[in-house]
Amino acid sequence: MPSVLTARARRCMGFVVMLPLAVLCLPRLAIAQGPPQKFENLKYFPKDIPRDSLLEHMRGFTIALGVRCQFCHVADTTASNGPGPRERLIFKLDDKPTKRKARFMLRMVDSLNNVVLASLPDRSNPPVMIQCVTCHRGSPYPQTLETVLDDAITHYGVDSAVTRYKTLREDMVSGRYDFSETSLSEVARKLAERGKTTDAIALYHLNQQYNPNSANIDFALAELYRASGNRDQAITEYRMVLQKRPNDRRALQRLKEMGVGASH
Repeated sequence: MPSVLTARARRCMGFVVMLPLAVLCLPRLAIAQGPPQKFENLKYFPKDIPRDSLLEHMRGFTIALGVRCQFCHVADTTASNGPGPRERLIFKLDDKPTKRKARFMLRMVDSLNNVVLASLPDRSNPPVMIQCVTCHRGSPYPQTLETVLDDAITHYGVDSAVTRYKTLREDMVSGRYDFSETSLSEVARKLAERGKTTDAIALYHLNQQYNPNSANIDFALAELYRASGNRDQAITEYRMVLQKRPNDRRALQRLKEMGVGASH
């Protein structure tokens, strides 16, 4: 890794970030001491980087990940006694895995921006560059909505996943997750493919709450109910499709196969 980075490389650092010396990142960190005048143990940034420049990078990292400086830096809580700062950050230490991973991620993003993407034919101008927020969007660990919900279902059940979804949707933090109709339907569809029909139905009904005019959700639910033997509920859902799309051939065909009409 070269000791001196281009201006572009320094602007385009991304992924899991927060490296040596992240103080003054968020207002609450006024309780900690300020950064030192002389930096120690810089392994990614140039050793002669201006203090203000380094702190600006750190601020960007904390905002992109929605974290505080202690996410990467060791805090000496023994400094909490007396009238001084409540804690002291020991910037030179590499004890935390998050700090060591951050350096790896920064080098990876440098490579993506300056080697991989630089070789892309007909690249846009100005070029699209990977940054921390590209993947993190205010989250310490970049995850999709599907990952979050799948984890909740696996460990705590579908009711927990529904609650988690509603909480995240109410917050709508920094555009962190995709709350579109399609996103949640994809989670439900994949659950159904794995044989988790009950969980899939629960998520489709959740999606109905937020997208009541969607005939696609109604049809997906109807198909699941039909496949699971719940004839009456399947008919209800197919008819809901036709209320929104009167000429939907798939719903009309399904009702004909089941020997019923499009309406009561």
